[in-house]
Amino acid sequence: MMPTLWFCVVLLCFLMYLVLDGYDLGLGIATLLERRPDRRRDMVEVVAVAWDGNETWLILLGVSLWAGFPAAFGTLLPHVYLPLVVMLFGLIVRGVSVEMASQRPESSGWVSAFGWASLVTAGAQGFALGALGSPVETTSRAPTWFAVVCAVLLALVHIAAGYAHAVRKFTGELQASAAARGRTSLIAGAVLFVAVVSTMQATAAPLDLATPARAAAFTGLLLFTVAGVVTAVVAFGTASRSVVAEKVPSVALAVSVVAGVLALLAAHYPTVGAGFDLASAAGPHNTMTFLLVGVGLNIPLVLGYNLFAHHAFRGKAERHGHLPTGHPSPEGRRVNEHEATH
Repeated sequence: MMPTLWFCVVLLCFLMYLVLDGYDLGLGIATLLERRPDRRRDMVEVVAVAWDGNETWLILLGVSLWAGFPAAFGTLLPHVYLPLVVMLFGLIVRGVSVEMASQRPESSGWVSAFGWASLVTAGAQGFALGALGSPVETTSRAPTWFAVVCAVLLALVHIAAGYAHAVRKFTGELQASAAARGRTSLIAGAVLFVAVVSTMQATAAPLDLATPARAAAFTGLLLFTVAGVVTAVVAFGTASRSVVAEKVPSVALAVSVVAGVLALLAAHYPTVGAGFDLASAAGPHNTMTFLLVGVGLNIPLVLGYNLFAHHAFRGKAERHGHLPTGHPSPEGRRVNEHEATH
């Protein structure tokens, strides 16, 4: 019972990080595809209001894995040392660059650093996830084709989520550009996801659909994934019609990502990576009980901060500012007062 409960904590942290930090990683990568400096800075400013809270889920995920499943953590970690080190380096550069870009608006170098660090981070995360499908007993550290494909897939999913968030936060040409690019990246990611699922049987962590219950759960969740992708693709084309329509791509993408992860989980549970099940990989019962209380108390705090940050900065983003439309900056209020007197 305790290993399953702890695995639910790990899964929650993973999904929350994938959905929340996914869009700001995607916006960071999107800055590399945008030529206009003002638009690139606008994207960075949108990320700056919530990136730290989003990445907190990654810390909880790491602690939960290390404490809950030490056997699997210690055995699998050497196989993903390199991508994890690269990911941590990218996260550090992202944190520094997003703050420096806000403090030094005249410098475009920090915006470029933020974009490249976001791309490196997303690729490293996908590579690490793909490497979990490699045999754990191998001594080779050479990249595998499956890990490389997973790296590209995760980067595309993040990009689509980033553009979906941009559709919500911007208007005009930037919104239209985000919708078109988001649709393209999502379609490419969907094709790659099909390729990953189709070739997973050739990895050391193949799909297990031997029982009717597993097959039904996998199929049903996969249908939710497909429905979410189709809805998002269609919604990207109609997002500019209303405020409600602008939110549909983000919601549909979140549903498809969660359903896709749960579908893969249904076809592997209770296996962790290649060769471990939850019971054999779990830590001592008393340790898991103690840490479950500690992590459980932090989850509502982090979730509350996420809700507060996104609520406080809801609405449309202004150019070179954090305030949503309808709440002009002090400089904007002074300009409006001056115009009103003349």
